[in-house]
Amino acid sequence: MYDQVIISNNEKFAKNNITPWGINLPQGTGNEELDRLLHAAGYVYDQAQDIFYSTLDPWQRNLGYCRLYDEVGAPLSMIMDCEPIYFEYEGEKWLIEFWKGQYGMVTGGEIGVYTGGIDLNILGFWRDTIYKCASNGDLLQMSYTLKKGGKILFTREGWHWWLTGFILGEFSEPEELVMDLQITLKDENMLEAFLDGLREAGYSNDEITVSGNTVSLTFDTPHTKQPFTRIPSTDWLIQRKNELLCNKYQEITKPYDSFDDKVKAIEEDAPYLYDQIIRIGKAKNSFEIYEAVIMITFVIGLFISSRIINSQEP
Repeated sequence: MYDQVIISNNEKFAKNNITPWGINLPQGTGNEELDRLLHAAGYVYDQAQDIFYSTLDPWQRNLGYCRLYDEVGAPLSMIMDCEPIYFEYEGEKWLIEFWKGQYGMVTGGEIGVYTGGIDLNILGFWRDTIYKCASNGDLLQMSYTLKKGGKILFTREGWHWWLTGFILGEFSEPEELVMDLQITLKDENMLEAFLDGLREAGYSNDEITVSGNTVSLTFDTPHTKQPFTRIPSTDWLIQRKNELLCNKYQEITKPYDSFDDKVKAIEEDAPYLYDQIIRIGKAKNSFEIYEAVIMITFVIGLFISSRIINSQEP
């Protein structure tokens, strides 16, 4: 059904400068090298809102998702609120998760859609569910507005599996940010399953608005348990580093209007910040996260194996 809609509306999408999934086409930073590097990282730049966002088919789409990814976020300078919503639809385990917070040098928000969950049990010590990133046939129409102190930072909308937006050089504490979001589910059965997942996560009926198959809600204070790596003392230290980087970026780029000029100033005055720019948002650490998840799983496996071996020794 979705492919038919896409094909029949290609001409209309082209005229309106959007992709078949309703995503604004990238306008570019004005810096060819930076655009190339960002595209390789799975991101493009929206001049109109001065934000970066993920493309439909970045390389991260092959990695899937699991809870461990959230757990290793804070040690990698991503201090973000997480809100996973679990449910089952058509015999498969689904996860729709919301995020908001500080991702190194950027303030941002995300909605992710994941399917085909497979339970993982590492020798009874660590239990998790590994999901695939939603396929094109499972894309959902989603939108959100990210606000800070009542001020709208940006809006995002489209058919997607990973709807994101990040503002470079903006510093925020996660609790300062509010996401007003909407998700249109495939049908009534999926709607009811998702609503059950929201209620299981702790959302009351008063916090949820339903119109047809579209659910609207506000993601403010998380209802679900946050990653155990979100420790107030270490969060504070990491955030001070993030704030310092943002302040330095603002200081260097203040005299310039165009993003290209800002980037050139950063390259000249603070090359270490340029590296942070091309590693925007969650994509900046996607490979590191993937490596960390593998390493953590490996270490847990070794630990449990050693315990079993030691227990069997006379």
